[in-house]
Amino acid sequence: MKAYILFLFLLTSACGADRPTTSRTAKDDLNPKMTNAVNSFLKTLDATQKAEVMHPLTDTIRYDWHFIPRERLGFNLKRMSEPQRKAAMNMVEVVMSDNGYAKIKDIIDLENVLRVLESRPPNDTRRDPENYAFLVFGDPAAKAPWGWRMEGHHISIHYTSVNGHISFTPSFLGSNPGHVLIEVPQKGKRVLGEEEDMGYELLNSLNAEQKRQVVLAEKSPYEIFSVNQRQVTGIERGNFEGIAMKDMTSAQKELFKKLISIYLDRYHVTLKNQQMKQLEKAGMDNLYFAWMGDTKLEMGKDKGHYYRIHGPTILIEFDNTQNDANHIHTVVRDLTDDFSEDLLKEHYAKSHSGGK
Repeated sequence: MKAYILFLFLLTSACGADRPTTSRTAKDDLNPKMTNAVNSFLKTLDATQKAEVMHPLTDTIRYDWHFIPRERLGFNLKRMSEPQRKAAMNMVEVVMSDNGYAKIKDIIDLENVLRVLESRPPNDTRRDPENYAFLVFGDPAAKAPWGWRMEGHHISIHYTSVNGHISFTPSFLGSNPGHVLIEVPQKGKRVLGEEEDMGYELLNSLNAEQKRQVVLAEKSPYEIFSVNQRQVTGIERGNFEGIAMKDMTSAQKELFKKLISIYLDRYHVTLKNQQMKQLEKAGMDNLYFAWMGDTKLEMGKDKGHYYRIHGPTILIEFDNTQNDANHIHTVVRDLTDDFSEDLLKEHYAKSHSGGK
């Protein structure tokens, strides 16, 4: 049990940032708050550390992202001083909701569970709650577009600021175990349990004919289809499968909206509202829900299940298949705004044309 290690700096608030209670526009004070947080982090670094963390926005490293345990570029928590750790985690806290930030901390803490589950020593580097690295792309102190990311096992979050607009996708969160069953202090923890439960609730609200539309396969995929590519692959953008929201009852539509909200509620209310406005503009009725794998959640009997939410502007995937259906991967992709690539193209086009 000595392998179980708590990092108190991750279990307490990094900055005590206040949370808004009212809806705000996409260009409210979140962008300056995020900018200030990143600048504050950079000020804690010496010249060597800063050179390691900061890369040009055009660097292709920005698109080399993954959610598996591996060595990562950037400055990780293990090598940070306490003030640096606090400043780094403050960057995350500023852009997430309280709920989302709690998920981030819990996912990190699951590395301690994996050390016990896999009988690894306390200094093991594969299951390491300190192997979460930070990179900054561009200069947040300048007026030009810039971005940053935090990444480690089961966390890969990306933020890009272009003319006051913040892109927050791709955004990956995973959980292994999905349900902690061994005798550790985290026993019973289901970090992504609400995503799983609400998916089943929506599925089980459907009648037999609707389920025939929704269930695409009896076997779930081993992994999310979009994996870790720069652009979504594996799922055609305009090829919607399953059942559309417009073909659901009023009660089912409300469940579908609740499921979407569970994912968007991870983020600062500004980013959630920004995404909801985009979905409403594209038409909520044009969102589709599809399922693969077991249709009943039975611990120990489940062979895996997968669902996705797919529309003209968004893709959300949930997969729980690996490790005997106790290993969850989820991702949110904005099909029009990942890495803010469309806005960057527009920005550079205007810059090259003299801003006309």
